[in-house]
Amino acid sequence: MTKTLIWKFSLSFFIAVAFVGCSDNDEPKRASVERTLTNSELVSSRAQNDLRVFIQLAQISVPLNQLLYDVDIYQVEYDTEFKGQTITASGLVLIPQTEDEVGMISYQHGTIAGNAQAPSQLLSTSSELILYGALASFGMVVVVPDFIGFGSSVDIMHPYYVEDVTASAIFDNVLAGRNLAEDLEVNINDKLYLAGYSQGGYATMVAHKYIEENDVEGFDLIASFPAAGGYDIKGVQEFFFEQETYSQPFYLAYVAEAYRQTFDWEQPLSLLFNEPYATNIPSYFDGSLSGSQINAQLTETVADLVDADYLADPDGETYSFINDAFQDNTPIWIPTNPVFMYHGDADVTVPYQNSVDYLEHLINDVGVSNQIVTLTTLEGGTHSTGVAPYIEEMVTELIRLEER
Repeated sequence: MTKTLIWKFSLSFFIAVAFVGCSDNDEPKRASVERTLTNSELVSSRAQNDLRVFIQLAQISVPLNQLLYDVDIYQVEYDTEFKGQTITASGLVLIPQTEDEVGMISYQHGTIAGNAQAPSQLLSTSSELILYGALASFGMVVVVPDFIGFGSSVDIMHPYYVEDVTASAIFDNVLAGRNLAEDLEVNINDKLYLAGYSQGGYATMVAHKYIEENDVEGFDLIASFPAAGGYDIKGVQEFFFEQETYSQPFYLAYVAEAYRQTFDWEQPLSLLFNEPYATNIPSYFDGSLSGSQINAQLTETVADLVDADYLADPDGETYSFINDAFQDNTPIWIPTNPVFMYHGDADVTVPYQNSVDYLEHLINDVGVSNQIVTLTTLEGGTHSTGVAPYIEEMVTELIRLEER
């Protein structure tokens, strides 16, 4: 979960998630993978020199001499499963123009509500799209899923913080990216990284779990870098209920409506929210409104938004259906590949303690090695100011992994 403006103006984040070099091997390590790609369209290209100029003007501290390649930007459509049916989802795939061997990064964006903010819907002049191009210019195929509910699947309510369909849609987009790269005869190897901040951190975590548990072929998952995600969903709800006011009330409404529609709940939203919000919330999530516009329709006063009975007894039997959903969609497993978590300890949007509690549960109760899953505390970092130090830490680790 994150503010729309964070993703619009925190430019350096997009650069950091792909700041890795390419290998010098003569032959790619290839394995056939399932074909999910159904359509691709070259929408624009970016010259390496132009990308360097943009990054320099944005005062982003990365070695400009490592932006090596011109980049082609493709909108893609691909098949994925949702509620037992095959649907068409969409995203971006960015291809560096090189014969050198390259790996792949899947970058998961933060919370959006408006379809215009989906990666595949961005204007060609948008800073986000230019920055995705800079990622690929470092020498990586960059995959950016819209997520179900945006782009080609905008008629579906986005399954916000729903584990299984989030993870499978991400991986199906990774497959589509690999399909496209091979169609274009890109010299791509099996290396795969995952990264994301806020909701993108949660999406990265569940995608990592999915890839390991399904033992997917054709990819070598090196590591993931989830940051500032609400991994323990029940914990986020408890934090929200402890506040008198909360600046992002649409988050709670988003989860509730997404769960109601995804899981076909019969319970009305009036069990959770006061009027007129309970009646109006479903109309806010059709892709036409941004998060800030939805916030303007709600209230920051928690007691005015949330039903008094729910606020007083959120663990009561009446609410077992939603608590069970929180538990079911909190990613719990024993990772075998490194998970590098990051979170600012001054974050009051997605609380830092959520990451601490989640990691402690994995280590103490699940049996996860503290050498495999780690948490780096970004001292003094809020949900917005934590982005820059996250980038610095992540870049250092990515370079180390590539050089070992």
